[in-house]
Amino acid sequence: MNKQILIVEDDIHISNIIKMNLNIVNYETVQVYDGLAALEAVQNRQNQGSGSSARQFDLIIMDVMIPGMDGFQLMDRIRPLGIPVIFLTAKNAVFDKVNGLKLGADDYMVKPFDAIELLARIETVMRRYGKEEQLIHFKGIKVNLDKREVTVSGEKVELTPKEYDLLVVLLKNKNIALSREQILDKVWGFDYFGETRTIDTHVKALRKKLHLQDNIHTVYKIGYRLED
Repeated sequence: MNKQILIVEDDIHISNIIKMNLNIVNYETVQVYDGLAALEAVQNRQNQGSGSSARQFDLIIMDVMIPGMDGFQLMDRIRPLGIPVIFLTAKNAVFDKVNGLKLGADDYMVKPFDAIELLARIETVMRRYGKEEQLIHFKGIKVNLDKREVTVSGEKVELTPKEYDLLVVLLKNKNIALSREQILDKVWGFDYFGETRTIDTHVKALRKKLHLQDNIHTVYKIGYRLED
């Protein structure tokens, strides 16, 4: 079942960008544009009982400076529900960051931010709450994150540690063009000083071992993108 994220952002353009990036990686999203509407959306889920339509949001992405009820006030109201919250703000003030975290926010990002970074922060928070899926499916491929095991049509496929890490990065960022620099940072670490050509070698191996020749696309002068 796809994770459901509430986006609370009064800038419609920013809200739509967040929604687009989350939908690309299969998160379901609900958008509201002020604090009162956000509180109502959360309370409606809470009041609907245990029906399938009543499933509470798995995470809230919340701007601090929103009309009606600001993010800090809203956080104070919904904190007993235990929903993970990532604060967004255009301010870089230490006071706002400290205040938000003291109120129980799980993370804090200053706008403007990179979409890849936001997705990584969401993944980290989901993992902290045990909400991250431990199985990833893509066509006939199944990845067990706990066991670091990959199967194709039920048959186990042996990957090197870096091939496995690269596959997981591509799967978690499906349909997103990743630059070679982003891939190096996520798979080899920011302190890697080797050639970026090593990525091409590992991509070639994944294409062959997992029959992904038609799915891992080279993005000219940028990097790679995994597509259905």
